[in-house]
Amino acid sequence: MTDTSRIEGLLATLNAVDVGSLEAIAKKMDEVQRDLESLGEPGLAGAAAQAIEALRQGDVAEFRRGRAFLQSKIGHLR
Repeated sequence: MTDTSRIEGLLATLNAVDVGSLEAIAKKMDEVQRDLESLGEPGLAGAAAQAIEALRQGDVAEFRRGRAFLQSKIGHLR
């Protein structure tokens, strides 16, 4: 799988994160974090970890900000 297709997959996952249980959303975000680490993007992986933590703490506004940040930054990786 090319980096471009992986990035597209990450963006698709982030766009789909609004649907599902909190556990399912956290699992999808964990996948995003691992993929970012494997792409050599530790800063973005850290941002994903922060978004996951916000979600687990019930801070929906901060989670959404984190997700929007990731969507923006990952979009620039293309």
